[in-house]
Amino acid sequence: MDLYYSPASPFARKVRVTLIETGQDADVRLVASQQTPLAPDPANVAQNPLGKVPALTRPDGPALYDSRVICRYLDARAGGRLYPERRIWEVLTLEATADGILDAALLMVYEERLRPEAQRASDYVAAQWDKVLRALDAIEGRWISHLSGPLDMGQIATGCALAYLDFRHGGRAWRAARPDLAAWFARFDDRPAMAATRPA
Repeated sequence: MDLYYSPASPFARKVRVTLIETGQDADVRLVASQQTPLAPDPANVAQNPLGKVPALTRPDGPALYDSRVICRYLDARAGGRLYPERRIWEVLTLEATADGILDAALLMVYEERLRPEAQRASDYVAAQWDKVLRALDAIEGRWISHLSGPLDMGQIATGCALAYLDFRHGGRAWRAARPDLAAWFARFDDRPAMAATRPA
């Protein structure tokens, strides 16, 4: 299998962490994809018509894309530990919350990098950061006990989301007023899978 990815992509990192945590990293060849939303990589577009990473080729069907689809496939291939049926709605909701954080954080980056300075909308960036803060508050208030349980995809997605905030928005102090989430992330970020996928 080939995984089309960018080392800085937090969605691709979710997949890479999942590969390691499920013991499948040796089954996948990493194919670096150099692209932006304005200039997609033709090799990746051949796998994913949306032109986004990650995309995973597989021997038993067409390429898979969207990190949630890929992670669900990889987990099923490994026996289904990261999406436990008895907690499935909590896991999926927490994963969606973390992915929402990433969507907003990425839009902030794109606004700064892809628009000329005179066209940048500071109110749009502020609105995206408000989404991030609301989601972080929800995790701090509702999900800490879940995060402290057995490893699942909600935890992996949350860990990758928080790591991306540090990577691209480190000056915004997301830890303020969220001591439990900050303490959980400090432990989670020490996992070997997180260390092995940390962007340079």
